[in-house]
Amino acid sequence: MRIFLLILLAGLGPGLVAQSAFPNILIDNDARGYPPSEPSIAINPRNPQELVAGAILDRVYTSRDGGLVWQKATLNSTLGVFGDPCLLADRKGTFYYLHLSNPGGGGWNSPRLLDRIVCQASRDGGKTWTDGGSIGLRHPKDQDKEWAAAHPRRKRLYVTWTEFDAYESHEPEDRSRILFSQSRNRGKTWSEPVVLSAVEGDCLDDDGTTEGAVPAVGPEGNIYVAWALNEKIYFDRSIDGGKTWLDTDQVVADQPGGWTITIPGINRANGMPVTACDLSQGPYRGSVYVHWADQRNGSEDTDLWVIASRDGGDTWTEPIRINDDGSGHQQFFSWLAVDPVTGYLYTVFYDRRAYDDLQTDVYLAWSRDGGQSWQNSRISEKPFVPDAGVFFGDYSHLAVYDGHIRPIWTRMDDGRTSVWTALIEAKDLK
Repeated sequence: MRIFLLILLAGLGPGLVAQSAFPNILIDNDARGYPPSEPSIAINPRNPQELVAGAILDRVYTSRDGGLVWQKATLNSTLGVFGDPCLLADRKGTFYYLHLSNPGGGGWNSPRLLDRIVCQASRDGGKTWTDGGSIGLRHPKDQDKEWAAAHPRRKRLYVTWTEFDAYESHEPEDRSRILFSQSRNRGKTWSEPVVLSAVEGDCLDDDGTTEGAVPAVGPEGNIYVAWALNEKIYFDRSIDGGKTWLDTDQVVADQPGGWTITIPGINRANGMPVTACDLSQGPYRGSVYVHWADQRNGSEDTDLWVIASRDGGDTWTEPIRINDDGSGHQQFFSWLAVDPVTGYLYTVFYDRRAYDDLQTDVYLAWSRDGGQSWQNSRISEKPFVPDAGVFFGDYSHLAVYDGHIRPIWTRMDDGRTSVWTALIEAKDLK
């Protein structure tokens, strides 16, 4: 039976890598233009077989069979498409692709680059897209590092991001801050931005810059978001749909060494936080989670951490270590998601626990008890070795729904990036 299964898997398609506990699927390795990286993925909750993913700068991928076979296309907008893809799906099965702007197509030569965040919507599983709603147009300021979340019951979307007075400016008067905006009509129009961060950062795109804002929405519609600045994780919330926020941002965790981390073989890396919330009917319903990476145990020992709040952010647990290896290994570029049906937590990340060099695996960790304990498993079929001279991207991602787990990651072979997923079902995780 095992031999028959491996033969069957080998014949399912050119992107399938056989002989893996979790079938690895090649989504894209086309090196033309900007090579693919920074992938993001979403699952249609009304039809979990329907997936949409994206990668820089303007790549969009669609699957109708749960992630086995993928179609590739280019995303277009009159506002321009310039990376930082964020994919999500709302309760109605509408997909959203948020990204940075590039009006006129001039790229780094254009003063209009990064003048706003753009949200494009698809109601046909990623086949066609709206031209895009404009978010946070405040030229000449630069808008960067966006992420979004959908209300679990209403047609509302929420987005948070970093605004730079001038990206990478060394001038002390140029500052950075976290902004928030919302849409009440499925991404067509957006509210004027609200400043969330009481403490501003610099514009150097480093530890002293306010970055990593990922919003999450609770079962009752409360909005939660955390970000990193100067070796601390800050947290804010709104209980009235984004109208008002905490008077003072909470410091919910330390991040020794800051959010900028050094990983050999990676040209730049970060441990920015991810915020998530349990929407399930399970025992941890409403729990808020903040997850990040740091090097508190040394530059050769990057670890992954999570804290939980069971009371809407009033109090928090002590940090819990997610990776279950010994000391002295690198885990990095992680992402956290909570299954909205089961309440189980999942984290995807890169891992070097098995090697003494730059060989890198991809791992999945999961928790069935509200983040209190974690199991780890390698999900990549074989390791890869990155080249610090080639841009690798700034994150991995995953989507989960009712036991369907679809991580998405970048790998690099001979200096060439490619984007992959794995077909994982919760019932197969032992």
